[in-house]
Amino acid sequence: MSWLVVSNILLWLAVIALGVINYALLRQIGVLYERVAPAGALMVNRTLEVGAHAPALEALTLDDTRVSIGSSQGKSQLLFFLSPDCPVCGELLPALLSSARLEADWLDVVLVSDGDQQDHAGYVAKKSIELPYVVSELVGKSYGVSKLPYAVLIDEQQRVASLGIVNSREHIDSLFEAKERGVASIQDYMNKRVETPFVEVKS
Repeated sequence: MSWLVVSNILLWLAVIALGVINYALLRQIGVLYERVAPAGALMVNRTLEVGAHAPALEALTLDDTRVSIGSSQGKSQLLFFLSPDCPVCGELLPALLSSARLEADWLDVVLVSDGDQQDHAGYVAKKSIELPYVVSELVGKSYGVSKLPYAVLIDEQQRVASLGIVNSREHIDSLFEAKERGVASIQDYMNKRVETPFVEVKS
């Protein structure tokens, strides 16, 4: 009987030790999650800032349809800057087309590039792109685009809601998330969370 009691005591001690270890591991996982939180689109722009009025422009699409840049009649507008020579741009197109369909109730998507229109016409046909496609160097310069792929999200008040280099579907989604949270970027949101001290509310 004494050995049975001792074995039960040892078993309970092992269970308690495992519980403590699991609790410590969960805390470490939480800390690790905060450190490696998903990064949003990289904000690189010397012309525009989040919150600024978006440059209002008029442009023609490849099929000669006039489109307003920076104004979308009560809806947000996503300008996606790309090039047929950009491999990452091509890889992102399926995700972008999917986002355009899923968010169509509040968002218009316009593709913007520059160069020879004939090259772009072949690219549009090859990729089965049905979104408005503008070929204009002026639009890229007006929005301070220097690297591709790049995206600018303009809100319903024609202000820049978020912007940055986008290399993945997560980066595109981060622009929407930043707009929803009212922050310049996901990095900005995460930094504010880290800087805000926890305040215990006592009853």
